[in-house]
Amino acid sequence: MNARRFAQQIALAAAPALLAGCVDSQSVLNPQSGEAHDLARLFWIFTTVCSLVWVLVVAALLTLLLRRRRPDSTPETDNLEQQSRKTAVVAGLVALTAVILVLFTLGSFYTTRGLIAPGPHPLLIKVTGAQWWWQVEYEDSDPTQVFSTANEIHIPVGRPVTFDLEATDVIHSFWAPNLMGKQDLIPGHRNSLTLTADKPGEYRGQCAEFCGLQHSHMAFLVVAQTPAEFWAWRQAQLKPAAPPASGQQALGQHLFVEGSCATCHTISGAGAGGKTGPDLTHFGSRSTIAAGLMANTPSNLAAWIKDPQELKPGVNMPQVPLSDHDRGAIVAYLEALK
Repeated sequence: MNARRFAQQIALAAAPALLAGCVDSQSVLNPQSGEAHDLARLFWIFTTVCSLVWVLVVAALLTLLLRRRRPDSTPETDNLEQQSRKTAVVAGLVALTAVILVLFTLGSFYTTRGLIAPGPHPLLIKVTGAQWWWQVEYEDSDPTQVFSTANEIHIPVGRPVTFDLEATDVIHSFWAPNLMGKQDLIPGHRNSLTLTADKPGEYRGQCAEFCGLQHSHMAFLVVAQTPAEFWAWRQAQLKPAAPPASGQQALGQHLFVEGSCATCHTISGAGAGGKTGPDLTHFGSRSTIAAGLMANTPSNLAAWIKDPQELKPGVNMPQVPLSDHDRGAIVAYLEALK
């Protein structure tokens, strides 16, 4: 492996640290929604009961190992009362185990059922998993209020959010540990998941079902905002892409729209309407590139456009031959799309 490739692999290994600014941003032990609190409570109940059972079993085992049988005592000489008492203890423990398992099952069932129960007047978001990124579509009965983004999900605090989950290729799993439990995305089948964030914050999510070569590089970011902040963000997302503000950006727009980029990507208002890859209308406002692989900086974007296969082998984005000058113009244009 050459030095350049080695340095890139080190950078990719450190990719989760890009979102280190999130407080406990990927931990089930830091629940930040009502649904996550329910799951955490169930986890601690299971852990406590199982730990207690383990302690009792170990104590019983040690007692049996340390207790010495009287020299003149044999199974035949044990009286019937002792045998009966032992049988009753064993039967009681078996019954207690069965009761615990039934209670565990019921608790798990009702807690899980609560994760898909829609709340009043929920925000509807359709999330589609693909190798290896997330398409996010904000649904509305008014078609003019529908828009798409990718890999970064903004939600309002205190309002139920229902996610409709689908996949285009293989099974994926949608999981932001601070906010919700795991839910699979299955091709040809729609699942749903509901959550209500407790307070503003940024929370890292991840595909939790092995889905191919770049499974570990399929992250997303959930940004919980106050209702006013979310409304402002949503209104900004509904607007078309900002026009170029410089000659370099104008060249970048021309190269993007007239070249192969527009066959896969959409930029609203710029004449690019591809549907294969992520919508880039407001790409410059996102935190990361390639589903959490790298921070969204001009240098990282230039490296990604130059050779996506070297940074994320197997990804569907092809290598597009461009001069450094033309690549720099496209980077300037995309980074200006706030």
